[in-house]
Amino acid sequence: MLTLYSTEGCHLCELALHLLTEDVGVPEAQIMVIDIATDDELIDQFGVYIPVLENPLTGDRLFWPFSATDVTSYLKTQHLSG
Repeated sequence: MLTLYSTEGCHLCELALHLLTEDVGVPEAQIMVIDIATDDELIDQFGVYIPVLENPLTGDRLFWPFSATDVTSYLKTQHLSG
């Protein structure tokens, strides 16, 4: 399971989700998309950084901009598969 911090209308967030599912092959069911707009703390933490990919088990994050190669490397270091 991966967490993608995002918000509605965020073009970069849409690109990140497409990259994860189409380019890297992460099943959409394995991605929990969290809209930061519903939580002031998340807005403060991620507002200028979204999209942000997070392993919820370790808290390790990958900040935008990232490529398919970056995500694949991240998944390997997190012992996750795409």
